[in-house]
Amino acid sequence: MQAEQLSTQEVADLAGVHKDTLLRWLRDGAVSEPARDGRGWRSFSVAEAGAITRFAKERACADVAASTEAADLTIEKLNGLDWDFHAAKTNYLTHGLHPYPAKFIPQIPNALIQELSSVGDTIADIFCGSGTTLLEALQLKRNAVGVDANPLAALISKAKTTTLSNRQIEMALRHRDECLHISRTIRPREGNLFYDGKPFLSAAWRPDADMCEFWFEPHVVEELAEIRLRMSLISDEKLRIFCSALLSAIIVAVSKQDSDTRYVRRDKQIQPGDTIRRYISQLDSAIPAAVELSDIVEDRFSCRIYNESLLDAPKIGPCDLVVCSPPYPNAYSYHLYHRTRMLWLGYDPEKFKKEEIGSHRKYSAKGSNRATAETFKREFRFIFTWLRTYLKDRKYACFVIGDSTINGERIDNAALLAEAASQVGFQECARISRELQATKKSFNPKIGKIRKENILILQKAR
Repeated sequence: MQAEQLSTQEVADLAGVHKDTLLRWLRDGAVSEPARDGRGWRSFSVAEAGAITRFAKERACADVAASTEAADLTIEKLNGLDWDFHAAKTNYLTHGLHPYPAKFIPQIPNALIQELSSVGDTIADIFCGSGTTLLEALQLKRNAVGVDANPLAALISKAKTTTLSNRQIEMALRHRDECLHISRTIRPREGNLFYDGKPFLSAAWRPDADMCEFWFEPHVVEELAEIRLRMSLISDEKLRIFCSALLSAIIVAVSKQDSDTRYVRRDKQIQPGDTIRRYISQLDSAIPAAVELSDIVEDRFSCRIYNESLLDAPKIGPCDLVVCSPPYPNAYSYHLYHRTRMLWLGYDPEKFKKEEIGSHRKYSAKGSNRATAETFKREFRFIFTWLRTYLKDRKYACFVIGDSTINGERIDNAALLAEAASQVGFQECARISRELQATKKSFNPKIGKIRKENILILQKAR
């Protein structure tokens, strides 16, 4: 009775390796060559197949050990870095394109991306905010994926990662010239005999009249409406998104809202013409920055941005590394601070208000609807379960987060995230503490005096 013989493909399947891997082992002499059948094909005995299967398992164990050793060295190196970055410049390229509360400095994702990923990998920021991680990924020759429930954050991230062609640059400069012409009709040079002294009026759309009256001077409303109209006439969608973010960038500055992190009114003495001049100034700084970025980012690398809530489990595709700074519970209400911007851009702040994770509104509510630390942990347990679908095995997820104060109690958010992650198949590799600088991060003085934050590095188990 003839003994069972197996083909090369069948042995590769038994060993759990690709056929090409088995052929390479045979060529290199790592495993023994079998006899050939009458047609000249390799014909493996059951014993030979068993020996190859054992070799494959030993090789896999050795590879895991080597990978673990390399990972340990990488984590050790990360632990040894100076994460405070006291003298770091943070507004290079398009990083200064738009103000955003609690932005983390680009040097943090830059270091994590360089140490924990390779050229050509896909880097995800699942709370992409103003796009800091995405921009760093692109300039480091990686692909980028961003997710944020805030439509304004998605817009800013798209604008910040925009590269401009020569044609788009020419269109942007023509748009600037149009705005400059309008500026000169609002406040013409002294001695212009054709100026009738009447205030500038725009026939363009503007948001709710009560909101405009409460938060803006009448002449500011007219100028914002006209800029928005001119911007909407730009035929190139990519450039239109870019200019929309630049318009958004000036809205709080020309409003009566105190600042990006204080939703109270004060008179800022904005004069006629100031609004459009601020917009032109934004163009003057942003266009060269985008041109510089265009010279750095290669066409083979792309950035995809999803304006979705993580609690809706968006389909983002596989990724090799996650680097993000999630919202601290009870720290900010982004829907509130960005409300006037969102209304001018045609977004629905009420929709985002319901979807926002960690908002001050939810954690300071009265009664049974008040969110707690357990609420935050439960949401993140869901997020980590979702993330397991897309983060590749043994790859890393990094979370930059500080503590919060909820109902008078100090909450260690890094510990909370680590616990939630451990329940769904992630293990903690490192927790690195860094000092915050008030000049490098937006602070709301009413929210606990956060002066430190943690870089939590997790690894997805197989």
